[in-house]
Amino acid sequence: MPASQAQIDDATRKLSHDIFKQLIEINSTDSVGSVTAASEAMAQRFRDAGFAEADIQILGPNDKDRKKNLVVRLHGTGKHKPLLLIGHLDVVEAHRDDWTTDPFSFVEKDGFYYGRGTQDMKSGDAIMATTLIRFKKEGYTPDRDIILALTADEEGGKSNGVDWLLKNHRDLIDAEIVFNHDGGGILSDHGKPVMMTVDATEKLYADFQLSVTNPGGHSSLPRPDNAIYALGDGLARLQNYQFPFELNEVTRAYYERMAEVETPERAADMKAMLRTPPDGDAVARLSHDPIDNSTTHTTCVATRFNAGHANNALPQRAEANVNCRIEPGHSAEEVRRQLIKILADAKITVRSVDNFGNISDTAPDRKSLPPPPLRSDVFAPLEKITSEMWPGTPVIPEMATGASDGVYTMGAGMPTYGIAGIAIDRDDIRAHGGDERLGVASYYKGVDFYYRYLKAVTSE
Repeated sequence: MPASQAQIDDATRKLSHDIFKQLIEINSTDSVGSVTAASEAMAQRFRDAGFAEADIQILGPNDKDRKKNLVVRLHGTGKHKPLLLIGHLDVVEAHRDDWTTDPFSFVEKDGFYYGRGTQDMKSGDAIMATTLIRFKKEGYTPDRDIILALTADEEGGKSNGVDWLLKNHRDLIDAEIVFNHDGGGILSDHGKPVMMTVDATEKLYADFQLSVTNPGGHSSLPRPDNAIYALGDGLARLQNYQFPFELNEVTRAYYERMAEVETPERAADMKAMLRTPPDGDAVARLSHDPIDNSTTHTTCVATRFNAGHANNALPQRAEANVNCRIEPGHSAEEVRRQLIKILADAKITVRSVDNFGNISDTAPDRKSLPPPPLRSDVFAPLEKITSEMWPGTPVIPEMATGASDGVYTMGAGMPTYGIAGIAIDRDDIRAHGGDERLGVASYYKGVDFYYRYLKAVTSE
C-alpha cells in the first residue's frame, strides 16, 4: 500500500468515522452546547468496547452542568508510570450564516470533512478514542496505564476541565508524561509534507478590554471625541504596530532544522534571521507569513467590538477585546503596559480579562513555563514512525503560537508534548474560522499514525 495511504482495516475506518461524525454533530459550544453530551456519548463507546464502569468517569464542577469531563483508563503492566492523553471536547462558536454547510453536520465533499471541530479538535478526540478502543478489543496490554481525559472549556469557557481535574481529582489523571493531541502534526505545503512538528512550548494567552467613555449626546451634534472614533484610531495604531522580533531555544532550533528542508529563498532568509545580529530584511520577509510572524513575535489583535446604545445617539461607551499571544519570558501585565503605549491615548483604558470574564486593572505577572526535556522515549519512536509513514519528513520541536491545556499539565509538573499525525496545509488552517475542514485521507492517516505511535511508546 502506498505510504500516502492509511493502513487501517475497514472496521477501524468505520469506527473512527462514526466517532468523528458523532462528535461533530454534538454541539459543544459554550453558549448553547453541551460537553457533557459528548462525554456521555464517548463513555458509552468505551462501555460497548468492554471497559469496566470503574474505569470510566464522567465528572465536573456541577452535577447538572453542561461541562462534565470524561476520564477513561486502560490498564497496563505498571512497569512505568501512566501516560495521559488530553483533548478538549468544546468548540468555538459557529454561525450557520458564516458557513456554506451546517457547522454541526458532518459533511463530506471534495475530499474533505466539513464541520466545527474537524481541525480543532474533535478529529483528535475521535482518534484517541478509536485508538484506546482498538487496544482494548485486541487485548493489548501497554507497559503503563494509558489515561484519556476529554475535557471542557479549552476554548475560553469558565470551567476548564484539565485545570479542574488537576485541582480536584489529581489521582485520576496523574501521569509521568502527557500527550496533547491539540498540537503538533504534519505541516504540508500544497499536499507535500514539510515537517512533523511537536509542540514543546507555547505562547502565553491573554485577553484585554479596551474601553472609551464620554457623555455622548444627540447624533445631530457630532463631537470630535466620539468614543468609537477614539477607540478605532487606537486600534489602527495597534494594527500597524509589530512587537519586537524574538527567538528562544525552541524556535531557534525549529528554524535551524527548517532551513535544511525549505525552499532556497526561505532557507536563506531563515539562516540570515538566525545570525547575530539577525538580518532585519530577512525577518521582515519571513514576517509576511502569518505562521512565521506569530512564531517570532508577540501578537495582539482585536477580536470583538461593541459600541453605542441607539442609532440616533452618540456612543457613551465603546469597547473592544484584544487577544494577545505572548512570547515566552514576558507577562500579560508587561504586554498590558505596552498596549497603553501603543494606543497612545489617555482616553483608552486597558484592563485585563481572565478566563472567567473577570475584569481587573492589572494583569498577572506569570510568564510562560520553560519547555520540557526532549525525551528519547518520546522522540525516538516518533522519528521512526514518521520516517515510515512520511519518508524524508523531519521531526521538529516547535513553539505553539496559540494556547492549549498543556499549560495546566506543564504547570502541574507533567512534561507535555503536542503530538498528532494529521496533515494540514499551511494555507488551509481553518481552526476557529468558517468552513472548517479536514482532508479525508489526512484524517485516516492520523488514525493509523496514532495507533502505531502510541503502541511504540507503550511497548516493553
